[in-house]
Order: sequence, then structure tokens, then C-alpha cells
Amino acid sequence: MAARRRTSSRATATATHTDTSKSESPTRQEHADPPIAPPKSGLIFKLCLFFAIPYFYLLFYHYKIESELQRSILINAGLSLAGFFITRKMIPVASRYVLRRNLFGYDINKKGTPQGTIKVPESLGIVVGAVFLVLAILFQYFNFTADSNWLVEYNAALASICFMLLLGFVDDVLDVPWRVKLILPSFAALPLLMAYAGHTSIIIPKPLAPYVGLEILDLGWIYKLYMFLLAVFCTNSINIHAGLNGLEVGQTVVIASAILLHNIMQIGASLDPEYKQAHAFSIYLVQPLLATSLALFSYNWYPSSVFVGDTYTYFAGMTMAVVGILGHFSETLLIFFLPQVLNFLLSVPQLFGFVKCPRHRLPRFNPRTGLLTGTNDGTLVNFFLRLFGKMSEGSLCAALLVFQAIACCLCFVLRELLLI
Repeated sequence: MAARRRTSSRATATATHTDTSKSESPTRQEHADPPIAPPKSGLIFKLCLFFAIPYFYLLFYHYKIESELQRSILINAGLSLAGFFITRKMIPVASRYVLRRNLFGYDINKKGTPQGTIKVPESLGIVVGAVFLVLAILFQYFNFTADSNWLVEYNAALASICFMLLLGFVDDVLDVPWRVKLILPSFAALPLLMAYAGHTSIIIPKPLAPYVGLEILDLGWIYKLYMFLLAVFCTNSINIHAGLNGLEVGQTVVIASAILLHNIMQIGASLDPEYKQAHAFSIYLVQPLLATSLALFSYNWYPSSVFVGDTYTYFAGMTMAVVGILGHFSETLLIFFLPQVLNFLLSVPQLFGFVKCPRHRLPRFNPRTGLLTGTNDGTLVNFFLRLFGKMSEGSLCAALLVFQAIACCLCFVLRELLLI
């Protein structure tokens, strides 16, 4: 999970966790810190174009979706677009403030190079979370009435997300031990679980239905326990699968894009109004998440100008858990998280103390070649390096994000083969 050695204005003691690409030097520069590097706008434009074409094709042309629902999605998309530019503008401003409070780090994966001596602002996920919450609250004015059936669940979702954002920022400032981090999402998930009024049943995959004798199985309280564990897993899994520039935000962008496509496909294929509203509910939260994350990604992609901190990883994980649960596709969401599941399974021996866990479970960096070499630590990052050989940090992160996209595509294929 993401962890850093930090300094504060009141203390100079340092503390470390695992899975990070940040550390801090005991020396402090006397001169003013230079402004952060400009955003990588070209990369973001290409990503937006790559996703927007199939997304809006499905929304307006391929499926016959009600005009009122299209209107709500478009209003939400417009607010999200505004959120993208606001976030993009606020990140440099917030960077100056966190640097003043000594919330910064040095990139371990660039140690021994000039880039490894640059102060990188930390915890910039707070900007994304704040803009996201403002957009989500404003959207209520356009879409929900005082007697709306979805308003209670919508506000419960925002309460859980806000709670997790706060806990993430507290972790960035106070450097909470990782064992405590594992249970933090359980508190933030309580408003969501208390407000949940949806089904507690699962669809049995077609190959297993003849053996079970049922097509739909009601799990009752077991399903709510599953939702609770899913919220805890999603929040921590992004935090654990980290350590490279752009990896935390990148995996969120890929999964959020897959969630949006899945929601549009389910809305277009269904005739049930309640089912459509559940997936529209998911869209209303994921579009702002994707837009604000893309703004952060423009600064966080290799070489990173800012670090996202546990603030962002907790916030993003809880947001996707919320939309999966209240959108009634939590089983599908877990398949979208397949790389995170694999990373967790690889990490289990070290996380639970069966094998010695070092302070940093990062690959080794060679400053002469600029390449990373995998270690024996149980992370997907190191596993990829051991499997495919030495890589640069940018190439490794790109490979991991492609793997994330393949896992999401696999999920769509499995749904077609097993559930339809």
C-alpha cells in the first residue's frame, strides 16, 4: 500500500510504509521551490478521444435510450468537463500550499538522477476529491427532487466517499500504520450499507445453473457482508497496487472507463426502468470521477509533477465500490479489479507477516541505465519485471495499464458467455 516518509512543519521525524515511489531528504532547500511542470495535455487529449468516441456512439446511436435519461447524462458530463478544467487549474495552486507545509517527497525510482532531487508535492488527491464532491452535490439540483427514491442512497454514497477522503488525508498527514489502514474503509462504508435497499441475490452463471437448480440465488445477509468486504477491498487494493508514476490514477481511469461503458450497455439492453436508473446512478458518480482523475493524471503521469497520496487512492477506491454496489453490478466490478486481486494475492505472504516485508517493496532502480529490475517482493509490479525483464518506469506503468484494460475487456467477454 502507498506509504511515504514525510516531514511536517512541527516535526522532522520520518516514518515509512510499503509500495511507494516517494521518500524525503533530511536537507531542505533554502530557495523558493520552482513551479511544477505543466500538464501533459497531449496525452489527455488522446485518451479522451479514444474513450469518448465509443462512449457517445453507444449513448446516442447504437442504443435507443430515453431522451430524459440522455439529458441527465449530458448535464452530468457537462459538469464533469467543467470539473476537469477546475481541477487542472487548482492542482498547481494546491501544490504551492502543500509544499509550504512540507507535504512533499522525492521519487525513489529516480534516486541518483537530477529528477530524484526535485521536491514533488504530495497528497494532491485532496483537490480531486473536493472538486468531485462539489460536482456531485451540484448535480442533485438538476436530477433529483426532494421525494426522489434515489436521493437517500445518493447522499449516503457521498457521505461514504467524503468520509474516506477525509481518512485518506489524515493518513497522509499522520502516517497511519498499514494495519490500521486496512480497517479504515470499514467505517467509511457504514453509511452506504445502512442506506442500501437493493437486491441481495446473484445470477448463477449459465454453465452452473443446471447443477445448482436455480438461475437466481438470494444470499440475504451474506450478500451484505460481501458488499462490506468489497468496499474494504476496493479501497485498499488501489492503495496497494502502487509505486510508479501514474499507476494509481491510471488504473482508476481504466476501470472508470470500463464502468461507464458497462453502464451504457446495460441501460441500452434493459427494459426495466429501475434497472436503468441503477446504472444511470453509477454514471452520475463515475463521470465526475473520470474527468477529475484525468486532470490529475496529466500531472501525475511519468515523469510525475505531483504525487496523489493515500487521499486519492482511498477516495477513488471507495467511489468505485459505491457505484458498483448501488449500481447493482458488484460482481462485475470485482472482475474489473482482476489485476488488483492478483496483486493482493501476491502480497498476502508479506502483508500478513508470513514472509519478511521490507520498508519499500519497490523494484531496484539503476541510475546509469534508467531501468527498473524486479525484486522478490510479492507485488504485480515486481512480478511483471521478473516476467518481462528490465523496463523503464514509464514503459512498466504503461504495460500494467494495458493489462488492466485487457482484464476489463475480459470481463465483458465473460458476461456475454456466462450470463446471457
